[in-house]
Amino acid sequence: MTAAHLKRLWIKLHRWVGLSLGALLLFSGLTGTLLILGEPIDEALRPHLFQADRPGDGKLDPVLVRLRQEHGPDAAFTFRPPREPGETLQVFVTGPWNGTVYIDPHSGEERGRLGDTEGAFNLLFALHSTLLAEQTGRAILALAALAYVLLLATGVVLWWPRRWRQALTVQVRFGWARTLYDMHRVAGVTLGLVVLVTVLSGAYMAWRPLSMAVSALASERPTPMPTLSAPLSEAPASVDNAVALARAWQPDAMVGYVQVPGRGQLQPVRIRLRTPDDPHPNGLSSMWVHPVTGAVMARAHWASLDAGTRAYSWIYPLHVGELGGTVTWWITLGSGVALVMFGFSGMWLWWQRRPRRRR
Repeated sequence: MTAAHLKRLWIKLHRWVGLSLGALLLFSGLTGTLLILGEPIDEALRPHLFQADRPGDGKLDPVLVRLRQEHGPDAAFTFRPPREPGETLQVFVTGPWNGTVYIDPHSGEERGRLGDTEGAFNLLFALHSTLLAEQTGRAILALAALAYVLLLATGVVLWWPRRWRQALTVQVRFGWARTLYDMHRVAGVTLGLVVLVTVLSGAYMAWRPLSMAVSALASERPTPMPTLSAPLSEAPASVDNAVALARAWQPDAMVGYVQVPGRGQLQPVRIRLRTPDDPHPNGLSSMWVHPVTGAVMARAHWASLDAGTRAYSWIYPLHVGELGGTVTWWITLGSGVALVMFGFSGMWLWWQRRPRRRR
């Protein structure tokens, strides 16, 4: 095969992979970029949901009783205690109604609620993380990440210059179409690896088989979560006591989440903790407590988890721009904008060249 034939093959591969999955990559980059700004927008539009006047005593049992009366015993609840002074208690509800309830930490009264797709942040998160299709959407996003790897590889091959002096040149004298083409080519090479980190980290979080594969390569089994042998038939134990046991185990840790299963779920209560050495903003250290007896069933420090799960401590903050402070945040925002630009410019250039190819 001659060099000319091989180049045409690379062009076709780059073009049709981009056209088949480029729109999905553009959508993922757009929602991810907006997601970074979604939470500040929600807080600005609905400050009463996120801001509390006075701190509370941290008790969760009274709130849980009221929520169970409203949503039923089969609903599951995940509590996000206030992490900073002036924050409300957030409860994520999964049951007949799915969404977030915002509780005043001092009075224990509800301040309002948002459904899973209500508010800028919730809607963008659902679109960005699952495409509103749960596990199917996660698998599609992982496929889109593989497509980006192919696009980057073929793009570098097509860009590879014969004259390095003009390798990173953007021509502006020959019209906007040539300028857009050069920007697509040069930006793809200079920013492609940065965007690749964002794309692959998102795919890693979206599709669980990837982390399982990492653990298998490290010859480690995924850390098992304890389960119950039969559905709950007795009154549940105190969640506040479970949190107290977790605090006694890791006194210096922050309580990230308290996950309370529904009656029909064969799962214990899980308290997630962020220890001072854990880079994950929500913490991956966990204690599992029996929901009826209140006995500790298992506990695991984040550093003792299997390799695939342990990697989340670094990959999640890297993906959302929290690993490294402000500089990483701006890089993450820029990579999302670059991904949108890649998708838009590639499809636009293809569309503009269609009449020329016909002639």
